[in-house]
Amino acid sequence: MSMGFTGELTIATQVSDLDKALAWYHEMLGAEVLYKVPEMGWAEVTSPVARTAIGLSQVEKPKTTGCVPVWAVADIDKARARLESRAVRFDGDTITVPGMVRLATFFDPDGNAWMLSQSLMQH
Repeated sequence: MSMGFTGELTIATQVSDLDKALAWYHEMLGAEVLYKVPEMGWAEVTSPVARTAIGLSQVEKPKTTGCVPVWAVADIDKARARLESRAVRFDGDTITVPGMVRLATFFDPDGNAWMLSQSLMQH
């Protein structure tokens, strides 16, 4: 049975302050506002992946558990250094799985986890 997926994806996450989150996602990740609905406490911003948006839902007490989106980058050290230079908090050191991948988890101001990955596999 086909679900009828359209090929678009929105990764929704909860934030405590919509305007603060919009500024952070723009400054740290280069996300641009697609639209904002203040009366709903909702906004969507672009992501580096085609047809994938990040949805930001303002709530009083954000729940920061759940899936961790993983963004592939060409150079994880460069990407991490850029975020760390802006005081973005990381969860420990970058992890290396030899011959496979390098991973680094970071957090937005509300504690939502995001991850950077760099493939070490030969294509």
